[in-house]
Amino acid sequence: MTHTPRPLSRRAILRGGAAFGGAALISSLSGGRALAAEPEKPAELIVRAWGGSWVEALKAGVSDPFTAATGITIRHDLTEDNEIQPKVWAAAAQGRVPPIHINWDTTTNATKSALRGVAEDLSDLSNLAGTTDLAKPVGVEGYPIVNTYGYVYVLAYRPEAFPDGAPKSWTELLDPKFKGRIALYNDGIGFHFPAQVAGGGTLEDIPGNMDACWAFVEKMKAQEPLLGEDPDFTTWFQNGEIDAACTISTNAREARKNGVNIAWTVPVEGAKFDTDGLWIPVGLPENELYWAKQYINFALTKEAQQVWLDGLGLPGVVPGLTPPADLVGDASYPTQPADFERLIRVSAQVQVENESDWFGKFKAIMQG
Repeated sequence: MTHTPRPLSRRAILRGGAAFGGAALISSLSGGRALAAEPEKPAELIVRAWGGSWVEALKAGVSDPFTAATGITIRHDLTEDNEIQPKVWAAAAQGRVPPIHINWDTTTNATKSALRGVAEDLSDLSNLAGTTDLAKPVGVEGYPIVNTYGYVYVLAYRPEAFPDGAPKSWTELLDPKFKGRIALYNDGIGFHFPAQVAGGGTLEDIPGNMDACWAFVEKMKAQEPLLGEDPDFTTWFQNGEIDAACTISTNAREARKNGVNIAWTVPVEGAKFDTDGLWIPVGLPENELYWAKQYINFALTKEAQQVWLDGLGLPGVVPGLTPPADLVGDASYPTQPADFERLIRVSAQVQVENESDWFGKFKAIMQG
């Protein structure tokens, strides 16, 4: 079912955003910064984002309404999150202005930056008061990051390739008929934890003993999977190049919205649940920092979240959001405690400390 994002009115923006530029908002954001008046508006803010349907959803739900309300142009920088990270860290280390104003980032990557001390504190955002616990980052003080939604790395598949019904296990992808017809992320993100279980290990062994994960990845390598990033999965499904993938449901749903018969499931071994968030690098001029905070504050309103996350098909961090009609009760849109029973959540600290090694190990196996 196709879902068309609903445009926001300026009135809704002003109501939801606690009145951009208003005295009350200035007071709530300024904290100890002693801003006496609305700071000068920059001509533009640069927001790092993922491409394809991801940036289109952000544009419809947050960026365009923000521009309409403030007159500030939003430029989306589609540099990959792992590529922008060293540039932001280098700017902070050298005391330079960072190359972006706002980073739309995985929570794990954002936490690495927060622990490095290169993220501004966002605790003074007034709209945090209306968010759920999912918005609060774990393992860091305050709010150097604000989580904005959750997502599931599902097993997406073409029903024609699975005539007996949805695949029940990740091990079904090892069938020789799927050789060259499977896709994974190029660093294996989303696949490590279910692979640990599918390979005969336990989640309790993470991170100390992941031999089972790597043994399963070795088997998957023999299937010659395609390796890529978010927009690639949509393209591959649309072109009929793959039968199954471990990917965020958003990418499969985008192909389905374009008329391709795609479904997804959470196998018995489980599927990884994670979050993304927004954060601001240190080093911005005072006025630009203020308006960057305004952007994130608006992204936490119900109005912005409804449109943004309708486009992504993901559950947000503001109570009362209406799930897209095609995702009511769907495994990729968990909202109730029972919905999380088969989803795998590993602590942010464990991921921060080990994710780079996991990426390196996965790439080494696939390139070996």
